[in-house]
Amino acid sequence: MNLIRAEVERLAARRFVQLMVVLLVFAFGVTAATTLAGSHQPSAVELAEAQQRAVAERREMEVQHAHCLAREQGAPPPVEDFGYVPADCSELDPALQDRLPVTADFLTGVFTFTRQAEPLLYFLVAFLVLFGFLVGASYIGADLNSGGVVNLLLWRPRRLTVLGAKLGTLLGLTLVLSVLASLAYLVTFWIIAQIAGYPGPTNASFWSALGAIWGRGLVLVLFATAAGFAIATLGRHTSAALGAIAAYLVVWELGARIVLEILNAARPDQLMLSTYLSAWLNGQVTSWDNSACSEVTYGYCDGSYLVTWRPALAVLLLFTAGLIAVAFAVFRRRDLV
Repeated sequence: MNLIRAEVERLAARRFVQLMVVLLVFAFGVTAATTLAGSHQPSAVELAEAQQRAVAERREMEVQHAHCLAREQGAPPPVEDFGYVPADCSELDPALQDRLPVTADFLTGVFTFTRQAEPLLYFLVAFLVLFGFLVGASYIGADLNSGGVVNLLLWRPRRLTVLGAKLGTLLGLTLVLSVLASLAYLVTFWIIAQIAGYPGPTNASFWSALGAIWGRGLVLVLFATAAGFAIATLGRHTSAALGAIAAYLVVWELGARIVLEILNAARPDQLMLSTYLSAWLNGQVTSWDNSACSEVTYGYCDGSYLVTWRPALAVLLLFTAGLIAVAFAVFRRRDLV
């Protein structure tokens, strides 16, 4: 417990951590102030007009679906109907749509919580991922470079215990900060929607979807924090983590992707870590395989495929666990002087 308490104090006292927290609060404040300044509480007339337009839009969807079903049964289409006619009328079935038009869709200059909570949460998760990676890398990188780890080992001469305490403390404090920041973030925008905007229809489905994004985002923050810690441990410096991520993005995500596309390789997105990051955070991601349609000369070819959150979680977990295992193995045998 003394080791963990010492690590908590060391981490909280780091100026870089304090600076990142200040930047987090600053970005939070700017986003909230911008949202508040660009929104207003809708009047009863605005709400009534928006509600009427939403009802009309839903009625039009029902009419188009009914016309499509009638055409399937051999009825002539209406004279004024020049719209898209799908092969399967289920594409127009309002009951099968992901979402139906609602009042919030037709409000202009009004912050609507149900429409903008997800993008705002994605923004916060992106910042926390960056926060976790940089703090994780600087926390161990600075100690290794300055000799702080050597001094700590003189007090507690057990390498793996010391490194494990550092990693556990880092992940625990990052998780606590992420939870508190995200809750304060969402509560603030909920209050803004109540006093200077429109809350929108919040039901169990909305909160469950938002909660799923929030939970997956927190897990991603922990993955990024652990990865930054492990890479900096291997490179013995904070810049090693920054250089590694920059090299990966340029050499593999950009360069290798271009080469694979030129070679018409099958499903190159499955070789990219960004694909699994996106699939995990969003639940699934749709990618396109050009090679699947290379021999199709006519007709329609669907080269799309899904990457869901389960394989994405497995890849991210194996990648992060592998980095940590290698970092601990190298740290155990390395000369720290």
